[in-house]
Amino acid sequence: MNENFGKKRLQRSRTNRMLTGVCGGVGEFIGVDANLVRLAFAVLTLFGFSGVLVYIIAWVVMPEEGGQTSVAEHVIRNFQGKKSDL
Repeated sequence: MNENFGKKRLQRSRTNRMLTGVCGGVGEFIGVDANLVRLAFAVLTLFGFSGVLVYIIAWVVMPEEGGQTSVAEHVIRNFQGKKSDL
């Protein structure tokens, strides 16, 4: 088995990004080129499967590389009055 099994995290990439790093992060997580992931989002968008909506949800839910919290968690913690560093 791979020694990194279970240590991988789905997170937005800081280096391989065009907009927010979602496709770069997904590509690194599943081990494919980020351009293939970008192409998949584009195809989903063109065929009406709302690739843009999936991309926005992924951006909100996925933490940035090196970070511990996502945008959604930051917003929820601020709403609750708790301290959150984004």
